[in-house]
Amino acid sequence: MTKIRTIGVLTSGGDAPGMNAAIRAVTRAGIYNGFNIKGIYRGYDGLIKGEVKPFTTEDVSGIINRGGTILKTARSKDFMTPEGKLKAYETCVREEIDALVVIGGNGSLTGARDFGMEFDFPCIGLPGTIDNDLYGTDSTIGYDTTMNTIMVCVDRIRDTANSHERIFFVEVMGRDAGFLAQNSAIASGAEAAIIPEDMTDVDQLAQFMGRGIRKSKKSCIVIVSESPKCGALYYADRVKKEFPEFDVRVSILGHLQRGGTPSAHDRILASRTGVGAIEALRQGQRNIMVGVRNNEVVYVPFSECIRTDKPFDKKLITVLDELSI
Repeated sequence: MTKIRTIGVLTSGGDAPGMNAAIRAVTRAGIYNGFNIKGIYRGYDGLIKGEVKPFTTEDVSGIINRGGTILKTARSKDFMTPEGKLKAYETCVREEIDALVVIGGNGSLTGARDFGMEFDFPCIGLPGTIDNDLYGTDSTIGYDTTMNTIMVCVDRIRDTANSHERIFFVEVMGRDAGFLAQNSAIASGAEAAIIPEDMTDVDQLAQFMGRGIRKSKKSCIVIVSESPKCGALYYADRVKKEFPEFDVRVSILGHLQRGGTPSAHDRILASRTGVGAIEALRQGQRNIMVGVRNNEVVYVPFSECIRTDKPFDKKLITVLDELSI
């Protein structure tokens, strides 16, 4: 096994608050343990193009409180091809990078797994995604900050909803996972959440309208997980047609959710997993994601964290139902 001297670190996919804290942790923990650290700009695209720079502790000074990522990020189609992976590997050889730490979500860690297996290259993943959909860690970097951002936005929307007696459908990110929608609904006192995990034969909108809307309660908030087919606009249109007596509005929070100063929770999570990534490489581990489960740092094989659906606690649905009467 090749002795690891230099570690490359990159951020990939959608940005998430706390990514900078993770970059800082990997850099400083790496240097503390005698490794050279190189920052790779613009994700896998930057690795293919050779956008690499040696990092010192000064390069990551004062970034723990900043949102986004100083390394920039991108989604790389070229890296999905054999030719792209080969160019990325050639960059690693040329830059004398012996291992990679990849900070990102499901797609990013899938890329790290494939790259590591194809070239027998040590890759460690950190769970950097606002969706909180990676199996093996209680929370992902950026999730807590994003949930708090949604809560603040919904608090403000409620003022207008109450003043005008309107139903607001607020669409949040999360892709195929409803963690953001369900928990932000509970935190903001919303009347309902429409999420993928509750997609049964029961019509969620009809169920909500039958339970949650009364003559004494004409204003309310419904949090909806984004969906190309059944997003907030879809449900708002249905209410307008099926319940024309209600005044309906839609607010799609969009990229507003990604930015902002990371919360203390996300900074600590990023710091712990960043240090954990260096420790994993010192132990000779590879093709694993570093997470925190039950307040303990854990190492989860890529095959598990990528392919296994993160369990959703259905009791959260009951909590919201009981509190929204």
